[in-house]
Amino acid sequence: MITAVGNDPSFDEVFVYQLRTLARPGDALITISSSGDSENVVGAASWANANGIPVISMTGFSGGRSARIVDVNLHVDANNYGIIQDVHQALMHILAQYIRQAHMADDLIAQRKF
Repeated sequence: MITAVGNDPSFDEVFVYQLRTLARPGDALITISSSGDSENVVGAASWANANGIPVISMTGFSGGRSARIVDVNLHVDANNYGIIQDVHQALMHILAQYIRQAHMADDLIAQRKF
């Protein structure tokens, strides 16, 4: 999808196109951009805001435009891509674990190793 949209409309549209096509009421958008200024990410967050989709962003450096236009900004106060991306990866694991366990029965969680 990303390659098809990037080749035809524009790489700036790769996420907005998918949101226009697939986003539904009750959805939320999570964006990840170390700079917070990736045009395709900022465009997606702007579209989501305009269409009632809450936005959570993960940013670093100064937070960029993304930090200013989203509902929740998980900001890594660092100026090093590696550190920012490592923290973002840890946040993604935590979020995925939370979502997974929120949909599991307590007795099943107790039986499993995560």
